[in-house]
Amino acid sequence: MDMSQQNIYPQSSEEKQVEHRIMLLFLIDKIDIPISNAQITKFALEENYMNFHDVQQYLKHMVQSGYLDASQLDSTTRYTITDEGLNALETFSHYVPPYVKTRISQYVEENRNIVKQDLEIAANHFYQHDNEEFLVKCAVYEEDNVLMELNMSVVTKEQAVIICNNWKSNVGQIYAQIVDILLSEPENENEEEEEE
Repeated sequence: MDMSQQNIYPQSSEEKQVEHRIMLLFLIDKIDIPISNAQITKFALEENYMNFHDVQQYLKHMVQSGYLDASQLDSTTRYTITDEGLNALETFSHYVPPYVKTRISQYVEENRNIVKQDLEIAANHFYQHDNEEFLVKCAVYEEDNVLMELNMSVVTKEQAVIICNNWKSNVGQIYAQIVDILLSEPENENEEEEEE
């Protein structure tokens, strides 16, 4: 690493923590789609910016502080930046050296499609306390458009897991069959037309 990429002035522990949090906010803002905990951690470890424990602590703190939204998607926690997070990013962006911002931008450019592919097929299940059933939500996306969403209630968690797994494994076939069925004319309607 050349001298232009090193911090010339020593940083306090608190300043380093601020830098790391702002780096994560910068990454999440740049990627501009919900990004998983695993993908954020992979970035931080691959680039040797911080260790696993620190990433988890920073993400947890920033959710609690309202800088990030955390949502469960496909049994995976995904993060998006909030308005408060954007304000913090703008206020404290000077903590992150320009070469790190450049590297984050390059990383996003190289990996955005991988993050996006993970979002194209979604299948989740949630326990509903009011009726003691499981709600299964399945979807398939193309770019930013929803091609199909399917929601259903089932009695057991095992059923919910099977449906989610089958959706992920067979989404193309399921999608095609549902579209074929919905676009086909009902048989009794054809019979009525023939009688007239």
